[in-house]
Amino acid sequence: MAFTKTRRVVLTGAGLSVLLALAHAANDAFSNILPVFLPLLQERFSLGEAALATFVAVIAFSSNVLQPFMGALSDRWGRRRTAALGLIIGSILMSFLAVVPNVLLLFLLLAIGGLGSAIFHPSAVAMARMVGNRKGLSIGLFTSGGPLGAAIAPIVVLAVIRNYGESFVPYLSIVGIVLGIALFNLSPEQSRAKGHERPKVFDPKLFAGPVGLLSLAGIMRAIPFISFTNAMPLWLVNTQGAASDAPIIGLTLAVYSAAASAGVLISGALELRLGRRLLIVGSMLLALPMLLLVFVTPVGSVVYYVVIALAGLFTNASIPLMVVSAQDLAPKAVATASGMLMGFTWGVAGVIYIGFGALQEAVGLQSAMSLSYVFMLPAALLALYILRKHRQHLSH
Repeated sequence: MAFTKTRRVVLTGAGLSVLLALAHAANDAFSNILPVFLPLLQERFSLGEAALATFVAVIAFSSNVLQPFMGALSDRWGRRRTAALGLIIGSILMSFLAVVPNVLLLFLLLAIGGLGSAIFHPSAVAMARMVGNRKGLSIGLFTSGGPLGAAIAPIVVLAVIRNYGESFVPYLSIVGIVLGIALFNLSPEQSRAKGHERPKVFDPKLFAGPVGLLSLAGIMRAIPFISFTNAMPLWLVNTQGAASDAPIIGLTLAVYSAAASAGVLISGALELRLGRRLLIVGSMLLALPMLLLVFVTPVGSVVYYVVIALAGLFTNASIPLMVVSAQDLAPKAVATASGMLMGFTWGVAGVIYIGFGALQEAVGLQSAMSLSYVFMLPAALLALYILRKHRQHLSH
């Protein structure tokens, strides 16, 4: 904790890391709330898998694809302002998905509400990088908050619906509003050295260079995660006979996301001991068999949840180290590079998921999900190539 020249109390070190992780948890709890409602929305509006996949793509695009551009704007306007504003906007708008009365309004909520996450992520992750000397661990702690929030949200939201009704879900946005206000008031100002070049809103060289290739690997890694979190509730309902608001849906998503949260934290902590390349490539290769094993384990058994936990842990373990690598490769556009790996990759993967939604209707949920998981292999190979070729530019 410290004081600014205006005697404003600001958090530093561990305190700031915890606040950023909590803010990330709240942001991702709301921005990833759609999968919880997919079975309910399918019943309410009589939608097929392809239509549901389109809505997944809308939120993925609005909350993720624009992150690199929002990152450039945050570098100009101030990171604490944009991070706080994005968290508050997203928390309020996304909480109303529970009571949306028609498909048109659902589309608008996803398109506009998702922008809050696009504003929040690049600013917050750039702030997290500056907290300590161990960048992988700092980014890992911040990143762990996202899947942790996504893990808590399904259980909390479904519990609120079962016990109080859908109309009470919007009250949960108070959590995001409070954390957004705390982020604005307690975070330090962004410092900029004199003569520092202002980052471009769009830099084609960044997309065409190694950061762009690393983003391509990130896209292929994100496809399995998006497929699991959005198709698994439908698989449990349509294939395994679960009710649309069954506790097993929330518990499945919670275990997967909680393990994903642990994975990013563990990988950040182990970077100095095992090395960045081994952790990134190894976790991707191990994720594929774990994801496929879910289909052959008894649903609801202990083994089922263990396999899901391992799948979540390995699927997301590479994220903080890939983000740090992108930041190292673009030191003059840290927030933009962060937005490319934290958001752009997820957004493009979400748009691609439209095709998998159509494939689910054509060949079945399980076959389409299995095919999406295979993208882990080319993701691992491409990441290995980039990290080897540009290893002299990467911090250790």
